[in-house]
Amino acid sequence: MKTFNNLYPQICSFENMLSAAHKAQKGKRYKTSTAMFNINLEKELSDLREALVQQTYTPGPYTEFYIYEPKKRKISAAPYRDRVVHHALYNVIEPIFENIFIYDSYANRKGKGTHKAILRYQEFCRKNRYVLKCDIQKYFPSIDFDILKTEIRRKISCQKTLWLIDTIIDHSNAQDDMFVYFPGDDLFTPWERRRGLPIGNLTSQFFANIYLNSFDHFIKETLHCKYYLRYVDDFALFHNDKTALHRIKRDSIDFLETYRVKLHVNKTRIYRCDEGLCFLGHRVFPDFRLLKKDNVIRFRRKLKRLQEEYACGVIGPENVQSSVQGWIGHASFSDTYRLRCKIFSEFVLKRDKLVAPPSSSRRFVEQQREQPARHES
Repeated sequence: MKTFNNLYPQICSFENMLSAAHKAQKGKRYKTSTAMFNINLEKELSDLREALVQQTYTPGPYTEFYIYEPKKRKISAAPYRDRVVHHALYNVIEPIFENIFIYDSYANRKGKGTHKAILRYQEFCRKNRYVLKCDIQKYFPSIDFDILKTEIRRKISCQKTLWLIDTIIDHSNAQDDMFVYFPGDDLFTPWERRRGLPIGNLTSQFFANIYLNSFDHFIKETLHCKYYLRYVDDFALFHNDKTALHRIKRDSIDFLETYRVKLHVNKTRIYRCDEGLCFLGHRVFPDFRLLKKDNVIRFRRKLKRLQEEYACGVIGPENVQSSVQGWIGHASFSDTYRLRCKIFSEFVLKRDKLVAPPSSSRRFVEQQREQPARHES
C-alpha cells in the first residue's frame, strides 16, 4: 500500500493554518475563546505555527460536560487553539484516507451525511428481505490507541506528521471505563492498553472512521456482502437469505474482536426490512420514512420549555425560531407534514396577552420573522 511522506510542511504552512482557523470558527464566531484568538489572529497563528514547526506543541485540557438526549454521553471540548490544529491536520490527511474509504461509509465525509446514509439504507431495504443491524458497544471509549496508530501508519510515513497525530491521540482525556477481555489477554491487559477518544473532536470523528475502515473492506471484499453501509459505529448488512446474515454476524464478531471492540448484544439483530427500523433518528420503511417516537416526545418537551422561558422573558422570538428550525430541518426529511402541522397548531407563545397559535411550522417561522414586536408586549 502506498504511503505518504513530507506532509508536515503542508500542515504547518501559514496558508493552511489560516484556512484551519476559518473552519474552526464556523458556528462559534461569537464565542469568547474564538473572539480572543481572532483579535490577534496573525500573532496567534504565527505562535501556533512556530510551536508545530519546533515540535513543542502541547494540547490543552478538555472542557467536559454531559448530554442526556437521546442517551447520556460525555462530550469533550478542546480549547479553540487545539481545534485550529485539528483542522490544519485534517486539511492535509483527509484526502489521503478518502481514497481508501469504501463508497458506503457515510460519517464525516464531504457530501455523505446522515440524509445520504438514510436514503441508501432505504434503497437497500427495497432490494432485500432482511437486514442485520449492528451497533458497537461504547465505540469511542473502546478505540485502542496502538491499533489506531497502526492503521494510520498504513498510509502515512511522515515522521513529524505521525508525531502530531500521536500527540493528539495521547492527550485524549479519560473516557468511560471499558474493562473488556479479548482472546489472548492476560489479567492486566485491559488496564495496560490505552483506549478512548473524546467525543467532540474533529480528529476523533475522523480517526473513528479510519479505525473501522479495514472492517469495511473485510465485509465487502472477504465476505462479499454487496449491500452494506456504515455511519460511524452504526452499520447494516442486507441480504435475502437470513442464514447468510447469521454467518456474516459470526464472522463480523470475530473480526471486530481483533480490533478490541464488541457488538452491542441488545442492538445487534436480524430484522425484516419491511418492519420499519430506526436508523439515524428516523424509522425507515422501504417506501416511506417516519420520525422516531422518542424524538417527537423530546421535541414536545423542548417546546414546553421554550414556552416557559419565553413567558418569563428569558428568551425572545428569535431564540425560539433558531431552536425550532433545527428540528424542522430534521423532521422534514421524513413524511411528517401532518405531524408538524399538529404540533405547531398547539404551540402558543404568550407574555401579557395570548398570541394566536400558528397553523403550521412554516407559518410559525414566518410569523416570528415578520412580526417580532408582537410578542414583546
